[in-house]
Amino acid sequence: MILILLIMSCIIFIITIVVMMLATFLSKKTIIDREKSSPFECGFDPMNYSRLPFSLRFFLIAIIFLIFDVEIALILPMILIIKSSNLLNWSITSLFFIFILLIGLYHEWNQGALEWNN
Repeated sequence: MILILLIMSCIIFIITIVVMMLATFLSKKTIIDREKSSPFECGFDPMNYSRLPFSLRFFLIAIIFLIFDVEIALILPMILIIKSSNLLNWSITSLFFIFILLIGLYHEWNQGALEWNN
């Protein structure tokens, strides 16, 4: 009985591998179309090369936004638990958390990451 189950599982495994390989080979795109491989800009030909380097300043602003967005998600529950927790522990934790955020904001401001006119 165990031998039959082992043989059946091997056959199912082989069939699965064959079907996956057939699906891979049949799904390959063989015709390379210039229109489909070019970037789409409202039906017009692109004005410039679409693979221009990404602005690092924009990336830094996005990271700063994510950090302060997560910070809001951490501060809101602190406001909700003020009544059910020890006031001294809550105050120390909240002030420490806000102090760390202010140090980070000062560092970003000091490094010039928050200036838009450059």
